[in-house]
Amino acid sequence: MTDDTLFKRLTAERDVLSVSQLNARARSLLEDVFPQIWVEGELSNLAKPSSGHLYFSLKDSKAQIRCAFFRQHASRVRMDMRDGLQVRVRGRVSLYEGRGDYQLIVDSMESAGDGALRQAFDALKAKLADEGLFATQRKRPLPAHPKRIGVITSPSGAAVRDIISVFGRRAPFIELVIVPTPVQGREAAPLIVKALQQADRAGFDALIVARGGGSLEDLWPFNEEMVARALAACQTPTISAVGHETDVSISDFVADVRAPTPSAAAELLSPDQQAMLQQVERAHRHLHQRMRERLAREQLRLDSLRRRLRHPGERLAQQAQRLDDFELRLKRALRQQLTLLGQRHERLLARLQAQHPGKHLALLRQRLDQFDQRLPRAMTLSMQQRRQRLDNLGQTLHLVSPLATLGRGYSILLDQQGRALRSHADAKPGQRVEARLADGRLALRVEDDLDQPHTLPLLD
Repeated sequence: MTDDTLFKRLTAERDVLSVSQLNARARSLLEDVFPQIWVEGELSNLAKPSSGHLYFSLKDSKAQIRCAFFRQHASRVRMDMRDGLQVRVRGRVSLYEGRGDYQLIVDSMESAGDGALRQAFDALKAKLADEGLFATQRKRPLPAHPKRIGVITSPSGAAVRDIISVFGRRAPFIELVIVPTPVQGREAAPLIVKALQQADRAGFDALIVARGGGSLEDLWPFNEEMVARALAACQTPTISAVGHETDVSISDFVADVRAPTPSAAAELLSPDQQAMLQQVERAHRHLHQRMRERLAREQLRLDSLRRRLRHPGERLAQQAQRLDDFELRLKRALRQQLTLLGQRHERLLARLQAQHPGKHLALLRQRLDQFDQRLPRAMTLSMQQRRQRLDNLGQTLHLVSPLATLGRGYSILLDQQGRALRSHADAKPGQRVEARLADGRLALRVEDDLDQPHTLPLLD
């Protein structure tokens, strides 16, 4: 429902409202139309009761509005609130019904320029991250035992006093050199860059870039791109200690190490003097122990070498004795060698005599005589065996010979070429054949083939 509709309805019905009803309807209307808005103005009439709530007016050159900032939201604001501060607040428009006061219920507050600065901060952070300026690989380690450290800060700020105090307590032997530079304001960024470049060329072991806490606007020089690139270009290891522990700047991401406070940066680079003395004492005791152990080992080695060391005459006597021993061993070896050679000569001579040609010829002559005696007997026996076998074979041949068949009254017919006639078809009438008998041969002529049909003449 719009405000015009509401007021027309009330006018038409001519309702008579109580003050409470009017304020309640006005509050509802305001909260419906303005549920959440941003308003920028100057703080005034700031009140801080013990409840923790904050009450103030927000004004410009022509008007003002009362504001209530309740404790649960006000406790999250880190800025130093004071009259005259230009701020930007977020809240809802409402009405305090008890007094009929039109007011703004605030739930967030920032410095007037903080929103734009925050956007610029996020944009630069993303840009430098894409370029790799925040990469862990490019971070350099801090020196373990620095001797000379440069501190880039305001010489009148609390940060330099905190750093000097920590070094004086923990490591007074380290030389601190203050490189003065403004750390706040529009002109601070180029001067910080110049101080970084001078300190980087001065040969320090490490650099501390420091300042105390403040609003985002106060810390802005350390969010400038030129300062970030100057830090990235430093060859000297750097520590960024800008603001309090909850403050974060672009310099913190670019520097090699980020310290939550200037005092913490000093502690990172200042080894504890007492701890170092204790470490030196332990090293001193350890060195003495090692020296005593080394001396004891060398003494044992010296004693061993002394026992092994002998007079040259004694060594010569030992060598002479060894020479005599070698001479005796050589003589024994020669005698043994001669004995072995004599025994081998005798064995070879015996073998040579055993292989003499006369003995071999005698054996061959004896074998020849034996063969000469065995040969006639073997020949006679072989002839008898062969004659007996020949008789047996002759008898066997006679049994299967055609002559034996002829002797039983049979004959063999042969043609003119001497081939045997085995069938009546092999002979033709008028053919001359020969009949072979057991005691001779007959010449015959074939008159007729009796197996052929024959017709007798009827008139005969």
